[in-house]
Amino acid sequence: MNPHSNPHLDPSAAPSPTRWDDGLIARRAADRAALAGEPTAELPEQAADDDEGGLPLLGGAYGGALRTRLDALHELVGLSRTRVEAEALAEAGRVLEEAAARQRLSARHTVVAIAGATGSGKSTLFNALAGVPVSETGLRRPTTAAPLALSWSEGAAGLLDRLGIPGRLRRRPLAGGAADADLQGLVLIDLPDHDSAVVAHRDQVDRLLGLVDAVIWVVDPEKYADAALHERYLRPLAGHAEVTFVVLNQIDRLGGEAADLVLDDLRRLLDEDGVALGEHGEPGATVLSLSALTGEGVPELREMLGAFVQERTAPERRLAADVDAAAARLKPVYVADGRPGLGERAREDFADRLAVAVGARAAGEAAERVWRRGAIRACGTPWLRLYRWYERVRAHGSTDPRLNVPVEEELTARQRVEQAVRIVSDEASRGLPGPWAQAVREAALRGADGLPEALDELTVTMGDPAARPPRPAWWPAAVLAQVVMTFLQIFGALWLVGQIVGVVEPLLWPPVLIMVGGIVGGPLVEWACAAAVRGPATRYGQEAERKLREAAAACGRARVLDPIAAELMRYREVREQYVTASGATRVASRVGSGGRFGGTRLGPTRASVARLR
Repeated sequence: MNPHSNPHLDPSAAPSPTRWDDGLIARRAADRAALAGEPTAELPEQAADDDEGGLPLLGGAYGGALRTRLDALHELVGLSRTRVEAEALAEAGRVLEEAAARQRLSARHTVVAIAGATGSGKSTLFNALAGVPVSETGLRRPTTAAPLALSWSEGAAGLLDRLGIPGRLRRRPLAGGAADADLQGLVLIDLPDHDSAVVAHRDQVDRLLGLVDAVIWVVDPEKYADAALHERYLRPLAGHAEVTFVVLNQIDRLGGEAADLVLDDLRRLLDEDGVALGEHGEPGATVLSLSALTGEGVPELREMLGAFVQERTAPERRLAADVDAAAARLKPVYVADGRPGLGERAREDFADRLAVAVGARAAGEAAERVWRRGAIRACGTPWLRLYRWYERVRAHGSTDPRLNVPVEEELTARQRVEQAVRIVSDEASRGLPGPWAQAVREAALRGADGLPEALDELTVTMGDPAARPPRPAWWPAAVLAQVVMTFLQIFGALWLVGQIVGVVEPLLWPPVLIMVGGIVGGPLVEWACAAAVRGPATRYGQEAERKLREAAAACGRARVLDPIAAELMRYREVREQYVTASGATRVASRVGSGGRFGGTRLGPTRASVARLR
């Protein structure tokens, strides 16, 4: 077995305790155990890490902004599973899985892949960095059929196992003195050609590019503007600029001025791709020219790689860029247009429509009319009451003043309820991303199912306010006054009849005045009662309308508005998690200082911020 193969596969090795760790959940459990003072098991390679003199321990939790963003992304995926399709969350889930997998592996090593097209000279550059012919070069295309690994230090077996590189394809460079000392911790991968005619080669490139910590893209003067390279790789990976090197190889084939022109044109193309260039101390991609064949520029690349590896931040930078990319893809799912929600105006309009559907206003007006009619009946003259009874009988053929509600009106009420629910759900979902707008509409429809029946039951439970309206305390006095006036009319009429038949002594004016007083006094009493009842009747009708309106609004709120509000609250929660995961609150933290590779920038990159906007 190759000495650089995975030591855990050696059957002679004694079993060592391992710690289960699936990412965010396990990190929280580990934090709780640490706070409680409980011992935690170490991974097999941690002992080797401790011997390196203060180097990061294997499998340690991510810290700072990156951990906050990963926790938010984890919560975001958990809260969205029942609302968002699995395809939309697939990329975020992959990032979380890769974060958990990379976390468990060596933090002392940086995996850098060398990628390029056929004939670009990437294998030659691989050998130049190794200082010994390790990767096969030649005119036969494709030359590199399988990825080859070159590790400058021990302890990278787990990383290479994750990449799927077998032990027979793992190499160690020759001792190179101080130059190699700067590359301690570097794991260099020579990838197959990304434009290989063999589909399996291209699939390997795509798979490994999603797992490595950084990439060195090798281009030549002939294919540096190849559309396949820019459209398939550089443009989609623009957010990973801080872990990207772009090397213009074979400058020995160009003159000095021509090489500068080609390099400038390469920078222009990268800028058009959205790749931030690391110039003037700003974070971004490293662009340089060299000749792997003659060695020109190779020492400069080794020096940059050494500084890059010694920072030991490439895995977290790569993961932060992956989170940026996942957040950018999720933007249409979580970012709304405007400020969606239900305002007071929308709630009041919904209550108004339900009040119309249950006939609250009509019920109030009916209660007011019944109150007034009761006053007129109680305080009116008996002759006028008799005439009105006769008119009702002749008009309706019944003494019941209430008419049966036709079936068409009940159907119209149901339609009004459905229309009210549809309008309020559209108002609440306006501007929401598709999945959350659909969730709001579904919640409203579930609440609307059975709402018309509930409103009908509500009106039956509350009763008809016009059935038995209360009577004020002065009604008996008014009725007594009307009885007195009627008695005066009858007494005066009998007195006159008695005079006509000769039973009573003739005396015209007293009985006439008594009868006229009763005739005039009756309508006056009725008019006074009608005037006195106008205010109480109006208030009674308004109170009946208010009670029915509030009851309908409470029923609609419990069945429709509260479920809608719950969905909107859930959206606000996931939106907050999305903002945290996307790093939008930490945009300023991405600008670092401290040299060419100084500072750990775990917030969003410039390209990712542009996509989020």
